[in-house]
Amino acid sequence: MSVTSPFIGVILAAGQGLRMKSSLPKVLHPVCGLPMVEWVVRAMHEAGAKRIIVVVGNGADKVRTALADYDLEFVEQSERLGTGHAVMMAAPLIQDWEGQVVVSAGDTPLLEGRTIYDLVERLTEEGSAAALTTGILDDPSGYGRIVRNKVTGEFEEIVEHKNCTPEQLLIKEWNPALYSFNSKLLLEALPQLSRDNKQGEYLLTDVLGILRKSGYWIAVETTRNNDQFLGVNDRWQLAEASSLKRIQILRDWCEIGATILDPGTTFIGADVTLEPDCVILPNTVIDGKTSIGTGSAIGPNSWIKDSVIGQNCRIFMSHLDQAVMEDDCRCGPFSNLRPGAHLLPEAKIGNFVEIKNSTLGSEVSVSHLTYIGDSQVGARTNIGAGTITCNYDGFSKHRTLIGADSFIGSNSTLVAPLKIGDEVMIAAGSVVTKDVESGDLAVGRGRQENKPEWYRRWKNQKVTADR
Repeated sequence: MSVTSPFIGVILAAGQGLRMKSSLPKVLHPVCGLPMVEWVVRAMHEAGAKRIIVVVGNGADKVRTALADYDLEFVEQSERLGTGHAVMMAAPLIQDWEGQVVVSAGDTPLLEGRTIYDLVERLTEEGSAAALTTGILDDPSGYGRIVRNKVTGEFEEIVEHKNCTPEQLLIKEWNPALYSFNSKLLLEALPQLSRDNKQGEYLLTDVLGILRKSGYWIAVETTRNNDQFLGVNDRWQLAEASSLKRIQILRDWCEIGATILDPGTTFIGADVTLEPDCVILPNTVIDGKTSIGTGSAIGPNSWIKDSVIGQNCRIFMSHLDQAVMEDDCRCGPFSNLRPGAHLLPEAKIGNFVEIKNSTLGSEVSVSHLTYIGDSQVGARTNIGAGTITCNYDGFSKHRTLIGADSFIGSNSTLVAPLKIGDEVMIAAGSVVTKDVESGDLAVGRGRQENKPEWYRRWKNQKVTADR
C-alpha cells in the first residue's frame, strides 16, 4: 500500500484509563496477543506512514519498552490537558515537515491500515486543509457529533457530546477521532486552541472548526465499518475488541484458503501465518510467530506458540512451544514439544510424549509415555514406551546421541552423557550407562530369578496371620 502523499502518523497514547482499573497503561492491554497501541502502529505502517510519533504519558517507559521493536519517535505529555495539547507536544517534531499529519487514538486496536490510506488519499484528491473519518450510528451517545451546513451539507465543526445542544444530540453522524491535516495549517491552528469548554481541555476537534471558519475546505470520508473505531475504555470493551479482532483474523485466513471449523473456539495470533488447505479444528490456540504448512491439520484441543509446522502434518490434542515439525510429521494426543524440539520429515510422536531440545530424524517413532531431552535420534529409530533420557545430573545437562535404525526397548533408562550407535538394540527394562557400539545388543538389567511355590507359601502365611 503506497500513498501518493507521504504522511507522518501521530498516535495519542498518553491516557491513564482509570476505568480499566489496572496498573498497566491502558494502551498496553493486549488484544489478540498484542498491546492495543501496537495494532495502531501496525495500521500506520500498513498505510505507508513515513514516520510515526507516539505521544506517551501514563506509564511512558512501559509504552516505550513495549514498542521497542519499531522505529518510532516518542514525545511525553507530562500534563494531560486534552487531545489538542497532546498534538502540541508532537508539534516540534513536525515543524519542518511538508505533507500530511495523520492523528489517531492509541486505544483503537481494530483500526485498519486501508482506512488510514483512504483518508490520506481523500485529502490529496480534494486538496483540503484537513480530512476526517466519520460514521453513522443510531445511538452515538458519548461521541462528538459532526455538524454540517444545513444548506450545502458541508462540514462545519465537531461538537463533543458534553458540549452539544439538545438539537445537536439528535445528530447520528459521529466522530471516530481519525484525522489527517495539512501540516502547515495544523501548526498554525494549534496555538489558537482554547480550554474554554466543559472539559477544560485543548480539544483537537476544535482545530477542524478553526480551519473551517478560516475559509478552508474540510474533506469527509464516511466509514461503513464503525467497529474498527471501537475505543477501549474498560475491561468489557477490551473483551469486545478482542472478540472482534479475533474474528477478523480468522476471516482473513479463511479468505486465503485455510479452513476454520469453529470460529467460536479458535484463537490465531497476529503474527501467525497459515498456508492454503490447512485445517484448524476446535479449541485450538495458535500464537506467536507460528507458521502452518499447507495440508496440515491442527487440533482439536491444541496449543502452539512460536513454532514451524510443515506440510501435511497432524497435531492432535498437544502443546508445542518453539518447536519445528517438518513435512508429514504426526504429534499427539497429549504430546508436549518444548523449546528446541525438531522433528524431521515423517517423524511420529505419540501419546504422553515430551520432547525438549532434541532433534528426531526422519521416520523416527516415539509412540508412548516417553521423555526425550537434550538428544539426537537418527533416522528410522524406534523408541519404546516408557523410555527416559536422564539428561540432568542435578548440576548440568548432558546429551544422548542415538544412531539410525536402532530399537530402544520399552521402559529403558538412558543415562547421559551417552552415545548409542546405528542398528543397536536396547533390551526392554535396561538402565544404560555406557556407550553402545553400532550393531550391539545392550542389556542393562538384573538377572531374573523365579522362586517355585513362593506365592502360595506367602498367601498361606497371610491367611494364618489374619485368623
